[in-house]
Amino acid sequence: MIDPLNAWWAQQLVLCDWAFDPDPLSVEPQAALMRLHGLGVADRGELGWRLVESFGVGGSMADPARLLAALELVALAGAAGWLDERAGRAWAHRLAAEISAHYRDLDAWLSALRRARSAEGWVRGDDGFFEACEALAALEHDGDGITWERLGEWLAIHDTLPPLWPVEEEAQVWRLRAGFAPVISVPAIEGDWSGLAGWLGEAWQIHHRDDLIRSLLWLGGQGDRQGWDLDATRLLESDPASRYAWLHKLEEEDQRYGRVLLEFIEHGEPLEWAAWDWLRLIDLAWAGACMGWLSGREAADFALHGADLVMHRYSDWAALARAYQRGRSLFEGRNLLSTFEADWRLLLQSPVSPWRPALQGLVGQESLERSRQAIRAWRADPRHWVLALAAVREPELAARQGPAGPVSTARRDDALQYLAETLDLHPDEGISALSRYWLPAQAHHLNQLAADAAHGALPPAETSFGHADPAGLASRDALRRGSRHAATIHMAEKYAFYLQMAMDCEAFDAEGLAALADALRASLCRFYPDPRRLLEAWATWEGLLPEEEQPSLVVEIRWHEEDPGSLFHWLDWRAGEWQEPGPRPSLNLFTAMALVGPLNSPAWSLPHPESERERVSIREWIDGHYGLQGAEELGEFLEFLLESGDRQEYLINYAPYTLNAARLGSEIATLESGECSDEERTHLLRLQRVRDNEDGCNETDMAAWDVAQAVDLAIAARQLGWLEERAFVAVLERAHGLAAAHYSGWEAYARGLYAGFSFFMGETPERESFVAGFRQALVAWLSAAPPLAGPWASLEFPGARPRHWAPMHIDTLPGDSRTLH
Repeated sequence: MIDPLNAWWAQQLVLCDWAFDPDPLSVEPQAALMRLHGLGVADRGELGWRLVESFGVGGSMADPARLLAALELVALAGAAGWLDERAGRAWAHRLAAEISAHYRDLDAWLSALRRARSAEGWVRGDDGFFEACEALAALEHDGDGITWERLGEWLAIHDTLPPLWPVEEEAQVWRLRAGFAPVISVPAIEGDWSGLAGWLGEAWQIHHRDDLIRSLLWLGGQGDRQGWDLDATRLLESDPASRYAWLHKLEEEDQRYGRVLLEFIEHGEPLEWAAWDWLRLIDLAWAGACMGWLSGREAADFALHGADLVMHRYSDWAALARAYQRGRSLFEGRNLLSTFEADWRLLLQSPVSPWRPALQGLVGQESLERSRQAIRAWRADPRHWVLALAAVREPELAARQGPAGPVSTARRDDALQYLAETLDLHPDEGISALSRYWLPAQAHHLNQLAADAAHGALPPAETSFGHADPAGLASRDALRRGSRHAATIHMAEKYAFYLQMAMDCEAFDAEGLAALADALRASLCRFYPDPRRLLEAWATWEGLLPEEEQPSLVVEIRWHEEDPGSLFHWLDWRAGEWQEPGPRPSLNLFTAMALVGPLNSPAWSLPHPESERERVSIREWIDGHYGLQGAEELGEFLEFLLESGDRQEYLINYAPYTLNAARLGSEIATLESGECSDEERTHLLRLQRVRDNEDGCNETDMAAWDVAQAVDLAIAARQLGWLEERAFVAVLERAHGLAAAHYSGWEAYARGLYAGFSFFMGETPERESFVAGFRQALVAWLSAAPPLAGPWASLEFPGARPRHWAPMHIDTLPGDSRTLH
């Protein structure tokens, strides 16, 4: 029995110089491929374009020459294995319906072809064409052919037009690739993309599977759009002169891009172009399938991820295409919006365009959810948390998502140099050295200040040592805006950057670094339930505590918060067993370490034994200031400080003079009248301070001076390995108790510390500046202005009644009974 569609199709192929055969797909595969290549159709992508082009656009009659050429292409593609039988018949059916709808009979069809014989792609002599027409007419009237009337009857019976594009649910996602080339059939085959390997290497520097996956994840998570978005955001806030200056600071090859961007801004064009990245993501996913680097499932999942992002941002195909056109304009450095209609008319208006279905709802939620899980699986390694945080400061790191790749020699050297010069961190110190950069006590301090600021409970700006710095006060008072956001991210993002540098130098234990990355993930998941909370907290604290001489990261952080593809939204966000990259001191230990005051930098984390390199400088300091040579001597001196210390020397050798002014005057006169040894000179200076009651030395308990020195030396001893952890904690507990016994609060403690510092300081030309600097530091520590000067303002003094408000979250140190858990 004759198949009407096949018979009619075969008859039309006679017009293409084919011998009549009732089976239009009977050509040998190799011969079909050669013929396709001869017609300029090197792959299935080009075939897809030719088929779409053959139907023209809505509202106009299709070119008959192209319709006939399409019938030949479909037959060749089916014979070559590019289209399966269903797809081939679907296209033939659609072409037959298009031709029948416009041409009432064979004569009208042949007349139209004669008029179009010299159109593009139609090169035939009149004699050959007339012969073909006669042969076709004969076929219509003999038993082997099918008449135009019978074709119409068959089409009427089969009035439902078959789908032209792949019908499987997940295959619908490949419609999004049509801007590059329509996908006419799945799965991908070798004949889908001619010259693909060379193009990947030249245009993308992609040479194997891992390169491809990293590029796919980069396009989804950052792409070209981030840099363009950030430039646009800043330019929108700039005046014309600043925009002009920005343009001319660009490298010469980037100025074309800059001019296009400014043109968009000046003409009010929407500054949105993410489609440029997300459609290329889908295109590269198809490339991976064609190369055999991705399985069909993997490629589909990547493409579905692109579709997920696209549908999040765009309402319809036109909006998607225009966004892509803007991105292409920026990438190529020439405004292509004027050619938008010509470039996209076919896809947006063709009756057989892959874009005929609505963009929204193109793929089902079940498929999208599976792709989301797959994309998160690619980023499940905790090092992606480190990458996400570090890439905000160094965006190039975002290109390293996915499989870990080799680190260049230059990058390794740069990382080592950064660690050594910026952090004084060296590989021989081992993984444990990184714990010094995990500062949970600092986060506690900031959270407490923020809670107190929100309740108007911050310490007064006026202290017994002077008034706090106005700029520092403004910064401190502004912390009330951070009261709802845990502050761990403020130090954790810096820690992540240091951890990334340690990974890049490849000189630390890889397994140890991986464990730290996992601990970082666990800690952040504990304090922030989702990426938006983390990014909102980061942006808030970044705005409250900007780094000097460093540009603010707020704009970059907000970009990650708003962009649906940002890596932060696709991390393995799960809270497991809580762990941290470094120890979290108890509140009592932190308070005890804070007793060191301005004698040293704030101790935001517990000390640990340092490397030999660090120990050299610490031993030199101990020897130079105290003349101590080893652990035993230091232990004895700590015992002295805690039991009696310099305060006892004052009580024994100087306090009696306050009761006998005449004797004091006589002693001073005697010492001033003759030559003095160094020891006698020191004694004379102290007698003079007693005489003048300098800095309240005669009426102030100076035990704080001994306590602060004891804590400072205990920290140093712990770093030298001269004190084990238990002994170190014991010293801190004794210091804590001694402070509580002598003082009622930080202000009184500060007066005692200042009096001791001033009284026992040796003779030096810089004395006045040292004392003035110490007074200024005490003001900052007492008032928390600036906020990170020191932690006194956020801590209850040992033994004092509680006066602080509890933070609204759990990002606090253990031991605070009022913290909400």
